[in-house]
Amino acid sequence: MSSPLTDATNALSSSALHDLTPRQRKENILASLPSAGSMLAQAESHAMSPSQADLVEPIQRINEVLRQYGVEFELNDTTRVITRIVDRESGDVLRQIPAEEVLAIAERLDEFKGSLINLQA
Repeated sequence: MSSPLTDATNALSSSALHDLTPRQRKENILASLPSAGSMLAQAESHAMSPSQADLVEPIQRINEVLRQYGVEFELNDTTRVITRIVDRESGDVLRQIPAEEVLAIAERLDEFKGSLINLQA
């Protein structure tokens, strides 16, 4: 797999690297790397947040494997993943992340999303 670092080091010929001091080699490699801002902008343009439909099948496969250990994952309707640690014998939920209270607060905050900021000058 190609990365900016391997591309930069491969771009320099091996004979050219031997004629330079270690500091000059480092500076040449760093100069040929793309800037961090351009990499971030490029990553943001290519990366889209997955939809709920994209996450359902992988979560089902994970649940099949981890169910024997008492770990379950659930995707709620706002694309939040809920993790539960379940007692395998009784089926009782021992721990849930995020907690039900946190989910209720998040739901209420979503309702007030537009009205939290007063736009009057």
